[in-house]
Amino acid sequence: MVGAWLGEVFQDGMRRPVSIRCYMARPRRIKIPIGTALPMIWNYARTRIGEQLRAVAFIIVYLVAFKILVLNTPPANALQLSAGIGMVVLGLAFFLEGLFLGLMPLGERVGLQLPQRCNIAVIMFFGLLLGVGATLAEPAIASLRLAGITVTPWGTPLLFRLLELETNGLVMAVGAGVGVAVAFGMARFHFGISIRPFIFTMVPLLLGLSVWFARDPNLAGIINLAWDTGGVTTGPVTVPLVLAMGIGISRSAGRNTGTASGFGVVTLASLFPILAVMLLGVYLNVSTPQPVSIADFFAPANRSNALKLVPSEEKLAAIAFQRGDEAARRACYGSEEKYAAALHSLADQERRRELLGSMSLQEWLSQRASSHERATVAAIKVLPNQAKQANNSDFAKVVKNESGLAVRAIIPLVLLLVIVLLVLLRDRPRRPDEVVLGIVFALVGMAILTSGIRLGLAPLGDQVGRPLPQVFRSETHEEGRVILEPFEPESVLTAFNQNGEAGRFFYFKDRTGTPRPVPFESERYDAVNRRYEHIVERPPLFGPELTLVGIALVFIFAFGMGYGSTVAEPSLSALGATVEELTVGMVTRVGVVRTVSLGVGIGLLAGVSRILYNFSVIWLLIPVYLAVLVLTWFSEDDFASIAWDSGGVTTGPITVPLILAMGLGIGGGLNVIDGFGIVAMASVFPILTMLVYGIMVQRRQREILEADREETHAV
Repeated sequence: MVGAWLGEVFQDGMRRPVSIRCYMARPRRIKIPIGTALPMIWNYARTRIGEQLRAVAFIIVYLVAFKILVLNTPPANALQLSAGIGMVVLGLAFFLEGLFLGLMPLGERVGLQLPQRCNIAVIMFFGLLLGVGATLAEPAIASLRLAGITVTPWGTPLLFRLLELETNGLVMAVGAGVGVAVAFGMARFHFGISIRPFIFTMVPLLLGLSVWFARDPNLAGIINLAWDTGGVTTGPVTVPLVLAMGIGISRSAGRNTGTASGFGVVTLASLFPILAVMLLGVYLNVSTPQPVSIADFFAPANRSNALKLVPSEEKLAAIAFQRGDEAARRACYGSEEKYAAALHSLADQERRRELLGSMSLQEWLSQRASSHERATVAAIKVLPNQAKQANNSDFAKVVKNESGLAVRAIIPLVLLLVIVLLVLLRDRPRRPDEVVLGIVFALVGMAILTSGIRLGLAPLGDQVGRPLPQVFRSETHEEGRVILEPFEPESVLTAFNQNGEAGRFFYFKDRTGTPRPVPFESERYDAVNRRYEHIVERPPLFGPELTLVGIALVFIFAFGMGYGSTVAEPSLSALGATVEELTVGMVTRVGVVRTVSLGVGIGLLAGVSRILYNFSVIWLLIPVYLAVLVLTWFSEDDFASIAWDSGGVTTGPITVPLILAMGLGIGGGLNVIDGFGIVAMASVFPILTMLVYGIMVQRRQREILEADREETHAV
């Protein structure tokens, strides 16, 4: 999603000249009484919030319904998820309104006047800075900061380093890639260069690098991440600003005769970041240790290499607790005494937070701890008021942290536009008060939006993705372990089957509070301490004989999520309307919406398949991109630009965090090294389907022309 305002940008750029709006005489201000103004403001705000609510509603309802009806579990932390999703809707409405009131007028004014007063070298340099600044201000870029929570430093050291230690470097590399793309895009608009040379150069280069990366264990771990960054960059900030500049340059150079003069730069902004991340990976790989086993990584003999990836002994211990197993923790502490002391230190709340992070003690006991560790810390309890205080503290910490990131993202971009406008162009915004208000809205909106992503969208995607493999599994799997203390032997009952064989069981309340009989295993009962370790098992959702049905449901879910969420995108509808007008009805809005949505659905299906069966993304990238290159060769240049840009329309601040979190959750549930690659698939398949649709339209157009010629000759 590139924002609900994409269609407005196209309208300003192609349906009516922006220059008319920019150079109209300043209208006289109209004073409206406060009693009249407040209802007008309320109705306007309600309309804008309603638009974002409708855009988000389908995908949220779809995920929650799937989790309840298919996975048979209600969402955990429902209050936090609801608050986070509400913050996403409110934040997105504020952010887009601020973008249109503040950033867009500045970008449009600079984009129209800069080509008239500066040469192409200055324009390209400004495009470079604009691309970097716009990328840093993208809400979806925040999802990269959350993506490292499931990556391990022993399995994929380079990927861990990029996501944990070099996060700022990763974001800057992505921004630099977009900046270079915008610079080349401005030159392309200025000189009227086709998009084809860029596509036929960049795509084979990236595919070749991916094949080379696959030969190195460390570099192979970042292939999926690199290709996913191409979809993260094209959002509601980058696309409108870049298109506004591109349209202005096309007009100033007298190249606005083509139907798609403003298209194509989004494609470059998707390809160049992939190259930038790959180059960063090559540079860091020289000083990054190679993958090792978990026991070898935490062993004292490997401590120097471990500390290259983990900044301190304290952080290393936290990773051993949060992502490792008992062997990792024993190796980390080196002696039985230190290891036992660490387990007992979990009784202290501050130390527990240092070691477990955001995980509660119960979550750690059920998901990470061994039987020995659960028995050791079984007496540790967390008081309810302490847990509540911790949750409130986490909420405030997230909002504070995201507010700081919003300021660092928005303000540099605003300063760049203002300095160029005031100093270089010696101009000023037409309505400074609106621009200032828009900047404030953008700051507030981005802080609320990214906080909502962290608190709502990302956890929801993880909750759906992590148990999703259970749908197609044909065996019972362990869900967690619970220490029952004190356990009364009198609660154990005896049941007989039809053959007279006795079996012992007791009643255990499930997560819904319903008592259910579970088998009693005497070897798990500690009679001395009156303690019983109960293994919580979850049977296959559809029985051991219905694996194919489970697989089909997973694929239907992935396709439905992609198709349904995309077809409801207002930005895609706006793009379809623009294309319909530019092609004089030959390409319909409905056709564009359905074709792109079909591509996203197929892309999510392919991305989920890659994670479920744990094969390299290269086996998908190479054939799909080769097919896309062949179709591009036989497509008209204007429609090829539109088709390639359509891949960027589908990924934005709502879809990216959700599908990225879902992919990482699936990977975590299957113990796959990483769950990246879904965003890349959701970006390339819409290009494929749009190119096929375009060739079909071209063929129909030629048939109509041939029929007209035959009628003319007959007359």
